[in-house]
Amino acid sequence: MSDHRRLGRELELFHSDPLVGAGLPIWLPAGAAARHAVEEYIREAERLAGYQHVYSPPLAKREMYARSGHLAKFGDDMFPPLSSGSDMDDHDEGEPLMLRPSLCPHHAMVFASRGRSYRELPLRIAEIGGMYRAERSGVLGGLSRVRAISLNDAHVFCRPEQVGDEVALVLGMIREAQSVLGFAADGYRLSLRGDSFLGEPEVWDEAEGLLRDALDACGLAFEEAPGEAAFYGPKIDVQISDAAGRPFTLATIQVDFAQPERFDLAYTDSDGVKRRPVMVHRSVIGSLERLFAHLIEVHSGAFPAWYAPVQLAVAPVGSDQASVAHAFASGALRAGLRVEVVEDGSLGSRIRGAVQRKIPYVAVIGAQEAADGSVSLRLRDGRSVPAQPAASALSHILDVVATRSLSL
Repeated sequence: MSDHRRLGRELELFHSDPLVGAGLPIWLPAGAAARHAVEEYIREAERLAGYQHVYSPPLAKREMYARSGHLAKFGDDMFPPLSSGSDMDDHDEGEPLMLRPSLCPHHAMVFASRGRSYRELPLRIAEIGGMYRAERSGVLGGLSRVRAISLNDAHVFCRPEQVGDEVALVLGMIREAQSVLGFAADGYRLSLRGDSFLGEPEVWDEAEGLLRDALDACGLAFEEAPGEAAFYGPKIDVQISDAAGRPFTLATIQVDFAQPERFDLAYTDSDGVKRRPVMVHRSVIGSLERLFAHLIEVHSGAFPAWYAPVQLAVAPVGSDQASVAHAFASGALRAGLRVEVVEDGSLGSRIRGAVQRKIPYVAVIGAQEAADGSVSLRLRDGRSVPAQPAASALSHILDVVATRSLSL
């Protein structure tokens, strides 16, 4: 694996600028295209799994985070209030606003937006949302540690007896997503409470037992890590290693009895009694920043075709084939591919340039191909495919992308 910071510069995936600030990367067009493809994938996977998507603001009153417990347990890692309130009296009753360190309080407000019945549970709420951490500059690096985080987050509100099935569903989604993206987890960690936590010990015992049972039911080996839990509940951490072999957490599943209590969340059960839901926090692919730091290194920048920034480059041999090349590229674009025509320089230099940019396919169109409606394909792994009908070549690439194949 290679350093994602170097490849990020070479492939123009992301950029950091001192005028913007440390830990605040800018996604350049190539990186944004790859990220968008992955976002589309995870949103569709969540939709098929019964999740509903929302948008929530990255700001809230200080009171929100005081009630959730983030301010007391996590305040040192939060950015200070944006205003003392003196200039906002007409708008927000003088309450200071803060950048959120987590999405869960906002999703609790989604649940609380109206009365809920047991028939609605499990209620699965998902979002790719921004959250912010006041990380010290010394720990920041590339995309792996940032201050502005785009998190694939979701919260499941369910009855206690539904927790096991929900955790198993998420574990399956995590394993499937990692397979499609082209990597696998190194292991699973059950993070247990330490000395400081919200709630009662017996409630934590129940939550830890639910996660332990779910891991066992899925046949997944795991290690226990006392003291590594979130302050509001135990969690399953899906462990990955970076290019230097250092372990880190990408995806998580957390069981939380505390925040439903703090936000007074309730549903009407089948007997008409109001009861508290359990809140399951989960992220299938983690933050987009940390995910792509890992993907860049795993694939050395040569992403699978389905989320490659440019999937197809079209190279006319000479200017006489330019119009045919542009027509083929237009058809590929309309079919849904990310495509460009490369015309500057010799044919050899254009093909080498496409390979250096990790473009999966180069369609070469010479005089013969232009005459008979065919293309010759050059693959970034060095293979060449003899001339074939242009429609067949396009169909093959579209199939590779549609099936999210890891092979070309």
